[in-house]
Amino acid sequence: MEPASRLDNNHGLTLGDFPYIIRWRDDRCKRCGKCTAVCPMFSIEPSVIVKRTLHSEGLIPEPKATRRTETVIKQTTDLSKYCIGCNTCSLVCPNEAIEPEFNPRHKFNFHKNQGGIPYARGGRRNDPAPSTLDRLRFSRISMLTDPALDAGRHEFRIRTYLGRMLPAEELPVKVINGKLAVNKSSGTFVPPVREIYPIMIGSMSIGALSPHMWEGLAMGITYLNEVEGMPVVMCSGEGGMPQRLLKSRFMKYFIPQIASGYFGWDEIVRTLPYMVEDPCAIEIKYGQGAKPGDGGLLMAHKVLKLISEIRGVPIGVDLPSPPTHQTQYSIEESVAKMIQSMSMAWGFRVPVYPKISASRTSKSVLNNLIRNPYASALSIDGDDGATGAAFNVSMDSMGHPIASNLRECYLDLVAQGRQNEVPLIASGGVGKKGNLAANAASLFMLGASCVSIGKYIMQAAAQCHGDEYNRCNVCNLGKCPRGITTQDPKLYRRLDPDKVAERVVDVFKSVDTELKKILAPLGRSTELPIGMSDALSSDDLAISERLKINFAC
Repeated sequence: MEPASRLDNNHGLTLGDFPYIIRWRDDRCKRCGKCTAVCPMFSIEPSVIVKRTLHSEGLIPEPKATRRTETVIKQTTDLSKYCIGCNTCSLVCPNEAIEPEFNPRHKFNFHKNQGGIPYARGGRRNDPAPSTLDRLRFSRISMLTDPALDAGRHEFRIRTYLGRMLPAEELPVKVINGKLAVNKSSGTFVPPVREIYPIMIGSMSIGALSPHMWEGLAMGITYLNEVEGMPVVMCSGEGGMPQRLLKSRFMKYFIPQIASGYFGWDEIVRTLPYMVEDPCAIEIKYGQGAKPGDGGLLMAHKVLKLISEIRGVPIGVDLPSPPTHQTQYSIEESVAKMIQSMSMAWGFRVPVYPKISASRTSKSVLNNLIRNPYASALSIDGDDGATGAAFNVSMDSMGHPIASNLRECYLDLVAQGRQNEVPLIASGGVGKKGNLAANAASLFMLGASCVSIGKYIMQAAAQCHGDEYNRCNVCNLGKCPRGITTQDPKLYRRLDPDKVAERVVDVFKSVDTELKKILAPLGRSTELPIGMSDALSSDDLAISERLKINFAC
């Protein structure tokens, strides 16, 4: 029988099994220790090795062995400390002596499932191929003006409406002396409507994001509204909001989300009498695109003092959200209970809408919402949506892409003659390759009234390291090297909320300019091209037929 140590080693992993291999340059390294100090996964560690060399001297050479010790930077083969490729070590190294390198032949997915627990991660699905949205082109161009000059010369009003839009024949108005006036005696319920920017920041909770990240987003949103005049809004995500924000005048720029865990909603309900401003809207979450049919999860290591106070839970406990509301077992019951009760809580002054994961049942949900006068919109989250914690199998193998699902729902509204009556909000993989304006415009033309972004703003405003090659993607572990998705003060202090706010403003102003460059040649400057699918084409015949747009090659 072989020695036990050799048997144990036989069951170990080599560096070739890992997704990232750290390349370390001995000749450049000055052993300052910065790289090992900042590594969030403790994948590298200082070590001492013994080198044996042979040399011969004299007229009759006789080989002699000498040994010397050297200090090195060593990558661990402990699976719980695998390198995530975040490049934080490279960021702090003064001599460019260290860098992780992607290993395309890794066997990480074969080994990660330990203890009977499947591999869970954050970030997006591992799919570097272009999405459907990136295969679309805007092929309807006006020849009456120079498109390059048009966007800078015309005045634009890029806005959309969040709230149910009544058809003309149902509006409670009458003509008095040749002027339209509201007919208050008609008894018709007029749904609340908000005018917002057509790109919103989607639901990322206080808890999933660090305090500095959330503060930076909130400051950026406020600046855009009050200084730049761009009515950009942000959804809070599940888990409630700070009391100070709930009672402030800035609440009108936020959309609180209520989800199946009901975390944080006791505090919101208690604060209702003290609110000086109504929220922009209320979002009810039934599903997430990256893990349809599965509940959310905020892991225990993120539930520290601040989060426990906001959510009303003990410190250090896992917070799993049930997959569905425990009081509702059908969309009809959901509409009757949640949408109506939330509308009543704010005196029917605030739009209320559900968020669902894109699936084959999206049209069924939409058709039930159409029949409810208090349903203000429908938010659909495609399978490319980011998430804080999901099993790898859910993220890579489940869900429905947003483009075709949105198109199905919009064409269903068109068939009923009720397009844009219930606005559709699209999300999931928008701006995955950095083309936010182009992706958003494509979704508008496929039928969306608004687009929701999450991972994009993390990558753009806080320089998130994650990508679709399974780089970083430890949003769920609370070890974010940028300090974006962690509650560890040692990590989130790396993030400057003022810098995040500046970048949020830069992103939206840049996207606004790009949208103008797209819309101007289409002849649209005062309204969004919602459903204007004849302006789209694709070089893929299957995509063209599925979305009912032009095929061009």
